[in-house]
Amino acid sequence: MKKYLPSFVTFLLLLGLWELVVRAFQVRSFILPAPSLIGKTIYRTLPLLGKHSLHTITEALIGFSLAIAAGILLAVLMGLVPFIKRTLYPLTVISQTVPIMAIAPLLIIWFGYGMLPKVIVVALVCFFPITVSLVEGLDNTDNDMIKLLLAMGASQWQIFKKVKFPGAMPAFFSGMKISATYSVMGAVIGEWLGASKGLGVFMTRSMKSFLTEQVFASIIVITLLSLILFALIEILGRVLMPWYYQ
Repeated sequence: MKKYLPSFVTFLLLLGLWELVVRAFQVRSFILPAPSLIGKTIYRTLPLLGKHSLHTITEALIGFSLAIAAGILLAVLMGLVPFIKRTLYPLTVISQTVPIMAIAPLLIIWFGYGMLPKVIVVALVCFFPITVSLVEGLDNTDNDMIKLLLAMGASQWQIFKKVKFPGAMPAFFSGMKISATYSVMGAVIGEWLGASKGLGVFMTRSMKSFLTEQVFASIIVITLLSLILFALIEILGRVLMPWYYQ
């Protein structure tokens, strides 16, 4: 609590300043709603926000899970086979230069307006940080530990299992934290381009109706969902890597 208290106090002060400015200058709600109005909107639209949030978080979790599985598989292959790393690592980096907003419409054309295109968008957004973080973690393993195991007659697989992969876990979880915050955003981007429900749809409809307070409400919900996923990854990391947090 002491660690995050300054940030929390600063956040409350900014909210108070925001409320004061809106009231003092009588800013119209469709331009900049006051925090109090946003709070009332969240309470008023809570059932609708809950329904849209459930759809968005489902897309985010499925896509995030696929990204973790694919990222681990590719990173392990790169770590075990140098030729695969030399071949695929540059392509993985180049793939991130293509804007996701340019790919998402193609996915809608190919796979329709269902959940699948949104899941693919989330997986594409989350895949890169997970893969790169794990690959870098595997490359930065303690060489002295590797030499020790080689001197003891360990195989490459034993070295990977007992030294490289455990040593790369902190970097891997760092990548997962980044991807967790991207996952909800990726689902919302997919919903912007074509969907019947989800927070992206709720936000788009609110924008077209000039209901700016509802846009802010959806932004707050998206932020909260991202923070919850981030916190879950942090807790999982502390459970699986107790030695790292000692």
